[in-house]
Amino acid sequence: MTYCVGLKLDRGLVMAADTRTNAGLDNVATFKKLQVWEKTDDRVLCLLSAGNLAVTQAVVSLLGERIAHGESGTPSLHTVETMFQAARLVGQAIRDVRAIDGDALAKNSESFSVTFLLGGQIRGEAPRLFQIYSAGNFIEASADTPFLQIGEHKYGKPILDRVTDKEMRLGQAAKLVLLSFNSTLRSNLSVGMPIDMLLYNTDSFSAHRQTRIEENDPYFADLSRMWSEKLRDAVAEIPDFEI
Repeated sequence: MTYCVGLKLDRGLVMAADTRTNAGLDNVATFKKLQVWEKTDDRVLCLLSAGNLAVTQAVVSLLGERIAHGESGTPSLHTVETMFQAARLVGQAIRDVRAIDGDALAKNSESFSVTFLLGGQIRGEAPRLFQIYSAGNFIEASADTPFLQIGEHKYGKPILDRVTDKEMRLGQAAKLVLLSFNSTLRSNLSVGMPIDMLLYNTDSFSAHRQTRIEENDPYFADLSRMWSEKLRDAVAEIPDFEI
């Protein structure tokens, strides 16, 4: 399984994904699940993926081929005019892959199960964030719900529900995302390091703030230790239940 999360804030976007894939306890590997397409001074799009690895890779490859070899008049992530159109394009790519591989997967009792988070900004509109489902349909993050998650999201959701504020700085949001990952990593073995992350500043049209956080990263180690200590202190300070 996997865990991916995207936050849409006034200052921009924070997108992050783990890299673990597994097909049983003895078949664990690392694959990048965060893809970025950048067109200088015009757009940045980031796609996070969860689900069947072969299917998600096929969708990403198809989107990339349509950028590299697209015919004149054929839309691609480099030519669409809005993020809504970009989400529609990802949804269509999912349907195209299903049309090719769906029956074969069903005959082998394998699930066509994929979900994507698409975040980014195209010049002329504000940053936007979408969750795209296996059927190719999607929803969009809003002011009321400024974050979206896919994969093993239940362990990392409570802190996002309590703390996320659309006015927070990107560095604060990145810290919050890493705490969400830390909670997930402690409770679910199917999610694992390293973590790929993109911080995108509104109207920058640059994806230069990308990083990979390895298992021995000193900041992440300190964050995990301090979070555990603060939680223990908070529990100790709350009055005991009496009956």
